[in-house]
Amino acid sequence: MTIPLPDYVYTTYIHASAEQVWHALTDADLTAKFWGHAQVSDWRVGSRVDHVRSDGSEIVDVTGTVIEVDPPRRLVFGFGEPSDDPTAEESVVTFDIEPFRDIVKLTVTHTNFQSPADRESVGQGWPTVLANLKTLLETGDVLPTAPWEFHAEEFAERGGRR
Repeated sequence: MTIPLPDYVYTTYIHASAEQVWHALTDADLTAKFWGHAQVSDWRVGSRVDHVRSDGSEIVDVTGTVIEVDPPRRLVFGFGEPSDDPTAEESVVTFDIEPFRDIVKLTVTHTNFQSPADRESVGQGWPTVLANLKTLLETGDVLPTAPWEFHAEEFAERGGRR
């Protein structure tokens, strides 16, 4: 019997409107700024979403299917290795956006991990992505150094595997 891996949940508070957070999560140019990858999709349920490197290489590192779209409150999509296998299981990313006065509570929940290494990788990745998103929305610019570089050496030692 396989023991399911625990979900990953991360919450941050951002001085922005729900609409600004939604736009940042769904606009390819903005995601490229704070994520290091453009999230490319038309954001309709059933559509494809590609996680495209923003270094000009156009390499798609992750792909998935849009599962739920409720602007500006909730966005859910699959997140997995690009594959020609239609039965390949994806992990699932959910963004919940809750406005409160002049701030937003943004919660990302990542579920359905295929391995402990995948769970560990997102545990390092999401805090860096969301720190950069928060900084961008609150100051107009991203952090001066890409925060995911903290883990780049470790990632390379694992052969570039999540």
